Amino acid sequence: MLRSNYLPHVKAWSAVVSRLSGSPDNGPNDAIRLYYSVVKRVRRVSDRALVAHSWPDTAAFNAVLNACANLGDVKMFCQVFDEMPEWNAVPDALTYNVVIKLCARVDRKDLLVCVLEMMLSKGVEPCITTLQSLVAAYVGFGDLGTAEKLVQALREGRRDLCRVLRDANSANHDANEEDGDVFGKLIPKSVIDNSEPPLLSRLYRPNSRIYTTLMKGYMKSGRVSDTVRMLEAMRRQEDSASHPDHVSYTTVISALVKAGSMENARQVLAEMIRLGVPANLFTYNILLKGYCHQLQIDKAKELIREMTDVVGILPDVVTYNTLIDGCILVDDSAGALEYFNEMRARGIAPTKISYTTLMKAFALSGQPKLASKVFDEMLKDSRVKVDQVAWNMLVEGYCKMGLIEEAKSVVERMRENGFHPNVSTYGSLANGIALARKPGEALLLWNEVKERCEPRKEEDSSLPLPPPIKPDEGLLDTLADICVRAAFFRKALEIVACMEENGISPNKTKFTRIYVEMHSRMFTSKHASKARQDRRRERKRASEAFKFWLGLPNEYYATEWSLNPPGKQDDYGSASI
Repeated sequence: MLRSNYLPHVKAWSAVVSRLSGSPDNGPNDAIRLYYSVVKRVRRVSDRALVAHSWPDTAAFNAVLNACANLGDVKMFCQVFDEMPEWNAVPDALTYNVVIKLCARVDRKDLLVCVLEMMLSKGVEPCITTLQSLVAAYVGFGDLGTAEKLVQALREGRRDLCRVLRDANSANHDANEEDGDVFGKLIPKSVIDNSEPPLLSRLYRPNSRIYTTLMKGYMKSGRVSDTVRMLEAMRRQEDSASHPDHVSYTTVISALVKAGSMENARQVLAEMIRLGVPANLFTYNILLKGYCHQLQIDKAKELIREMTDVVGILPDVVTYNTLIDGCILVDDSAGALEYFNEMRARGIAPTKISYTTLMKAFALSGQPKLASKVFDEMLKDSRVKVDQVAWNMLVEGYCKMGLIEEAKSVVERMRENGFHPNVSTYGSLANGIALARKPGEALLLWNEVKERCEPRKEEDSSLPLPPPIKPDEGLLDTLADICVRAAFFRKALEIVACMEENGISPNKTKFTRIYVEMHSRMFTSKHASKARQDRRRERKRASEAFKFWLGLPNEYYATEWSLNPPGKQDDYGSASI
């Protein structure tokens, strides 16, 4: 429509922006681009009255502001917010609800009460969702104490919520001020701090959504008993709006599943059905995940039959992804493939997780070729975007079988498709090299890892180099293990030095054991040519340096010592360590 120079009605394009703002991957960025694409075209028309139907209204601004909040982009948020007066759009309660979300995303707990006070000072009446957003924000910060005080104040019918929040957070003014200047224009905190906190214009009672939000906080912090008690308290409320709904029951079930109490979770489900609160697919998927994680695949299958045959709820892609993952946990790759095919037979489109989970099943069961076939299908599926996880899963499949050349071919394909190996990729390659017993490959891999660890030089800034990486303990320990076993002591010392630079403590006990078991009788033969003796002498110096690092008996070194005779370069182009 836009390419055809047709400006859609604001209700049409704002609906697309709203949908994109909450979409995964690049959705929020696409929402912002679409907003500016429309606004730019509207501004080109000299007589804006001709395109008044496309003007962004408050709902449109709320949609794009939500995209900015989901990205945590404060500057873009304020830029869009400042454009509202140009289009005669007035912020409403939903606008400030999004501001609360932004504060939560960028760790500005100190500004939450300021948003509420600013709403009241501008005559915008909060809605019940505003209060639920505040409770959710404090729960997200892990500040259950303030969330509880807010809910209790609502239960008591108090109108001085701003005072309650100020008192609860009086000691929390050490927040990050990185975006203070930008936020200062949006939320004039200095003015609010010096004024008497305003009162709510009317009373609000907590509803089931507010109670459930607090329950989720209890669940995340592992307070299962408090979660259950909250459910019981909601049942006793006189106001029907405060009675538990399917979300409340599902939250309790999720808490019990997380704690491993599957029997209690099933009892809550049974009670839920008995009281006429309909369980939905999300509820069953949570129970299903619990059974799969506890390796109770038979009970998981029984639950699926109950869900489909008795309750009449059809499984979705999440259901099948959970079942596929459960099959992986019990090493049943055939069962995983069966569920994958059943899902497609039902007309359910596989997601990125579906493909990568099935690839994982074949990779773990030693069938990398089947994992490769699944990956190829994923590449052909236009509905799915192949990401780094999928590439790494394919690399891992070959490395688990020690098929290094095949794994390296996958890495080359990865680079051709615009992906660079990350620490996970290198870790799989290192494990594959150890399995295949190809220490020479470990040296090549270490050289590449070392280059990626070094900071990029200014003179090379124009080159299309891959981003730097920070190696983890698993990768470096595996490479060091390979080098020590192969008697590549120079490289082993380089790797353990890199470990120490990154705050990783090398396992000297393990390396000492390897050295004693494999290399304690090195360099004892006297029958060798002069050239071989010279090479052996160089290797012995490296061995002595490694023994020095381990703390084993070694040749005497002065305070300043070198692996090489004075003035002589080593095989790697360095004079000393």
